[in-house]
Amino acid sequence: QVQLVESGGGLVQAGDSLRLSCASSGLTFSGYVVGWFRQAPGKEREFVAAITRSAGSTDYADSVKGRFTISRDNAKSTVYLQMNGMIPEDTAVYYCAATIFPRILRRSNGYEYWGQGTQVTVSS
Repeated sequence: QVQLVESGGGLVQAGDSLRLSCASSGLTFSGYVVGWFRQAPGKEREFVAAITRSAGSTDYADSVKGRFTISRDNAKSTVYLQMNGMIPEDTAVYYCAATIFPRILRRSNGYEYWGQGTQVTVSS
């Protein structure tokens, strides 16, 4: 059974940092591209960042570029999202997702497996 489990969310103030983790089990993690998405109340789920299987390439939404960093440790079957300089607009439920497709996808329907999400709240 494939599982993706996010952790590390919480309540922070504007300007603070958080690191999210996405731990996987039940799949050959190194064979999957992994992405982070987020969904704020009343809004559609949006792409945040993604990383290729060997971490050779990453992609970021313009809204987080320069503030967020995605990384992965295939030995630990875990992907991370380091979030710095957080702003209230970053408030959302953050999800990690995995796809067997060999290239980065920004569309959420391209990912086969999803975690349950972790809440991130940034106060002003």
